[in-house]
Amino acid sequence: MVNMYEYALTVLGAGSYGTSLAVAVASKQLKVRLWGRNAQSIEQMRQTRQNAQYLKDIIFPPTLDPTASLEEAVTSAKDLLLVVPSHTFSGMLRAIAPYLKPGQRLFWATKGIDPESGEILSKVARQILPGNMPLAAISGPTFAMELARGLPTAIAVAGTDKDFIHEIAELMHTPTFRIYASDDFLALQLGGTIKNVIAIACGLSDGMGFGANARTALISRGLAEMIRFGVSLGATDRGFQGLSGLGDLILTCTDNQSRNRRFGYMVGQGVQVQQALADIGQVVEGYTMTAVMKKLQERYQASMPICSELYEVLYRGKSGQAAAVSLLSREQKAE
Repeated sequence: MVNMYEYALTVLGAGSYGTSLAVAVASKQLKVRLWGRNAQSIEQMRQTRQNAQYLKDIIFPPTLDPTASLEEAVTSAKDLLLVVPSHTFSGMLRAIAPYLKPGQRLFWATKGIDPESGEILSKVARQILPGNMPLAAISGPTFAMELARGLPTAIAVAGTDKDFIHEIAELMHTPTFRIYASDDFLALQLGGTIKNVIAIACGLSDGMGFGANARTALISRGLAEMIRFGVSLGATDRGFQGLSGLGDLILTCTDNQSRNRRFGYMVGQGVQVQQALADIGQVVEGYTMTAVMKKLQERYQASMPICSELYEVLYRGKSGQAAAVSLLSREQKAE
């Protein structure tokens, strides 16, 4: 089928990650729309050819076209990439739905679970969008600035349609950006959600000075929690072993470019939770997801002690030291 659209891709969400993904695809001399809700910021991007707020000194390729018109953005391209916080995901889908045309396809780089319903994003999208619309998600160990600078990066893609998955991988691929196909859509989405919670726990541990031993234990046992919960919902163990599971977990837990890790570190240093969130200045997905995972633990009777103790710290004022004691004093069991 001939693609009659002028643009190869529309990216909905002009934050750091959305902008970096748009820059990556446009670097191939493909025409890319970048939509943002703030008209003043978008106009500044058009004039300066950069997103100075999030990606200072990254100059837009000539084929990247910012717009504040949602209708213009949605109707410009066959393939739409949604890059917004998880708590705005369903609202964005409802906003774009009136402009969609038959044959369009949607994928997202949002990492999280819908905080209202507790549903994975693919289920939320299926409830709102046309039933035959191909859906997919990309996820993996990615910091926006490194991607925008053209540093080597690899992520994974999974979805409902094999042809769409293959075409996403081809569309997004650059000499320094590689996308691997995954056959576990559920694991890819859950991995990108739970890793942010574990990253806060690692930052909290480091902020309290617990050291590398504790951090490594949290990563290892955090992966075990991720796999145990995912498998109970129908995902595969193998689905969490790749880029969107283990890879993203290691990156987010060990590098201070991670907002989730930095947030946890600040709380571990004694900064109040709300002050730490304000100081970060961008959405800390893991904070909201900690509360969501607490509800899901109770709904599915899942054993996730790290996520549970972190909830007590962030939402009920339990000290990090007391949480550590609770984790270490749990009943002995085999790994």
